[in-house]
Amino acid sequence: MKIHEYQAKTILAKYGVPVPRGRMATTVEEAVQIAAELGGRVVVKAQIHAGGRGKGGGVKLAEGPAEVRETASKILGMTLVTHQTGPEGKLVQRLLIEETLPIARELYLGIVLDRTQGKPVVMASAAGGMDIEEVASKTPELILKEAFDPNAGLLGFQGRKLAFGLGLEGTAVTEAVRAMQALARAYVKNDMTLAEINPLILTTDGHIVALDAKINFDDNALFRNKDIVELRDISEEDPLEVEASKYGLNYIKLDGNVACMVNGAGLAMATMDIIKYAGGNPANFLDVGGGASKEQIKSAFGILLADPSVKAVLINIFGGILRCDMLAAGVVDATLELNVKVPIVIRMEGTNVEEGRRILKDSGLNFTVAEDMKDAAEKVVALAR
Repeated sequence: MKIHEYQAKTILAKYGVPVPRGRMATTVEEAVQIAAELGGRVVVKAQIHAGGRGKGGGVKLAEGPAEVRETASKILGMTLVTHQTGPEGKLVQRLLIEETLPIARELYLGIVLDRTQGKPVVMASAAGGMDIEEVASKTPELILKEAFDPNAGLLGFQGRKLAFGLGLEGTAVTEAVRAMQALARAYVKNDMTLAEINPLILTTDGHIVALDAKINFDDNALFRNKDIVELRDISEEDPLEVEASKYGLNYIKLDGNVACMVNGAGLAMATMDIIKYAGGNPANFLDVGGGASKEQIKSAFGILLADPSVKAVLINIFGGILRCDMLAAGVVDATLELNVKVPIVIRMEGTNVEEGRRILKDSGLNFTVAEDMKDAAEKVVALAR
């Protein structure tokens, strides 16, 4: 789950990460009022779930009521297009109005999970304000890393090692270590999958401040973070992904034209790979899970077909807990109820597979049954064309 920058900064500030003064606004009048409270000269920042807002025109300096009003009017309600939104962009419905700060240096600070070590890793770089992926690609030596035990947190010597590596001196080292340790605590306590501050600035008077903040949470841990769930903004999410979550389905929209329905994340990845190998492009990742009911299968079908880019559907199921006969019955019901017009290729193996094939055959519907995954991929890609 993603949240907005202003929400992320509220969480980080609670754990001791220094952030600029500022508040969220949903109207131009609110923006003008907040700016006046902050002293008049502010940064007006679009709040969407995507990076690259500054490059897209969603972050602007403004000084005085007239300029704040004009800037807020332009950004609020605009469709902001960045490299992360895609060409369709995102509608800006919230603004963050923040004080300006004198910047001496821009740094990068982030935490992700390193699965090879089984630990969170703090990443820091002197190349702040840039895309970290670009830094990693062109100058990987500029990225410093420290893995830490989530129970112990980031230790002092680790923070100092990173701070000295960034070239910080004096009291800035102490402030940076505190900010790193606070970020590490927030990351662990709230089951985050990503905590990123880019840039983390050193001000001209020697203070460390998080000028930006991006946080993602582990969806599987939201049951124990009820306060985090309340921060969810479904208007920023893909409508089909929101709909899928209502039925306990794992769905991610992609940009291809072959819809995939599978049971199990590993099988989903393999299915998407083999579709690409056959010359096609998957339109989604949809995992109905091991214990899907007929109703969930019908709901999954409806979600797949609601995507206008879908030209064919591949159902790839290994029957275990989800029996093949139950799958077949659900597919037949969904096809009849939803009046499906696109071709459907089915490959299934496992529990009650013969009964499942009989149900498909006796339905009178024009399903294409595949022998194996390679056969299924080749057939569905051909039909999608």
